[in-house]
Amino acid sequence: MALKELEVRYATKRSRDYKLADGEGLHLLVRPNGSKLWRMKYRFEGREKLLSFGAYPQLGLAEARLKRAAARLELAAGRDPGARPDRKPAMTFEKAARAWHEHRAASLDPGHAARTLARLERDAFPALGKTDIRAVTSADVLAMVRSVEARGALDVSRRLKQHVSQIYRFAIPHGWADTDPAAYLSDLLKPKPRVRHMARVGMEELPKLVQAIDAYDGEETPRRRAVTRAALLFTLFSWARTNETRLATWDEFEGLETAEPLWRVPAARMKMEREHLVPLSTQAAALLVSLREISKTGFVFPGDKPNQPISQNTMIYGCYRMGYRGRQTVHGFRGLASTWANEAESYRPDWIEMALAHAERDEVRGAYNSALYLTPRRRMLQDWGNLVEHMVTSDAGVRRDDVEEVGPPLTAVA
Repeated sequence: MALKELEVRYATKRSRDYKLADGEGLHLLVRPNGSKLWRMKYRFEGREKLLSFGAYPQLGLAEARLKRAAARLELAAGRDPGARPDRKPAMTFEKAARAWHEHRAASLDPGHAARTLARLERDAFPALGKTDIRAVTSADVLAMVRSVEARGALDVSRRLKQHVSQIYRFAIPHGWADTDPAAYLSDLLKPKPRVRHMARVGMEELPKLVQAIDAYDGEETPRRRAVTRAALLFTLFSWARTNETRLATWDEFEGLETAEPLWRVPAARMKMEREHLVPLSTQAAALLVSLREISKTGFVFPGDKPNQPISQNTMIYGCYRMGYRGRQTVHGFRGLASTWANEAESYRPDWIEMALAHAERDEVRGAYNSALYLTPRRRMLQDWGNLVEHMVTSDAGVRRDDVEEVGPPLTAVA
């Protein structure tokens, strides 16, 4: 049904965009800020497109219908009414995206900024880059996202959708675009597969596991045995992921022999692509200090090959050798620590999630909450270190021939 002038004049704003249709593709888009914009949807060569005519009341209903009629004449003649044959688009998606990236790059970690631009150059620019930013439709963005999902990169596809929305939020105030075509695509994204929790023993078996690690006897040489044992213990103490531990370098640690030792894990090695600060317990710091005697490279946990860290499988094979195949993984150490901290009811969930380097589930809250909680996390990890140390008993089977290789056993670390 055709619109009436009074319907257009008195259309009120709502919490979300909505449309008032006039027929033959013409509609009035009413924005949450109260602006009213004339749009016309049409198809050309099998592709859905969108024309922008102007804002109401500067462009009235009658004038909008005249523009619709002119556009339909172009379509009838086999021409695209939205085409600009004599000049390039005033602002392409790629130009706007690069302007957005340049605007925010200085506030980002260089590695994170480079990865963001690389994603756009690999996936977004080939699909959308040369298109006038006003002409990009939701279908265009969804097609780009689907192509990324097709290769199994679900995390990348979600990040790209977020980048597109951020680019449009930057472009709209500059007058380059009017709407965000990615705004309502969240429900159409392919869901992430259900998280498969890594195997771990029950909390009642934690003391036995700690004792098995402290008495580790699964490598051919004392040096390999000492490094594997230290890597397992340090990962248990710090709640780190496997790659965060095995690729650790000495220059990432500060104040190991002070009251506030700290580990700065660079953003490039973090799952969430941002620097992670780990306040170390006295047990973790003492373990590192004792390890310096056998670490002859820049890596804290050196492997058998020159200037290389321990392999990806070193620690998990260590769990196998201790008899925990299928029952306990290295990643499962994090689950044990999280269970302990949550069940203790003495530590806020924010501290626990930050210690595990998890992303804020509430994206809006995450954008504003930049607290690091270093002081309460230091106390929490120190309590955990004290608990783990207490679990090691005098009959844990620590071999004295390893003392010179990696320093004192855990039972002697203060």
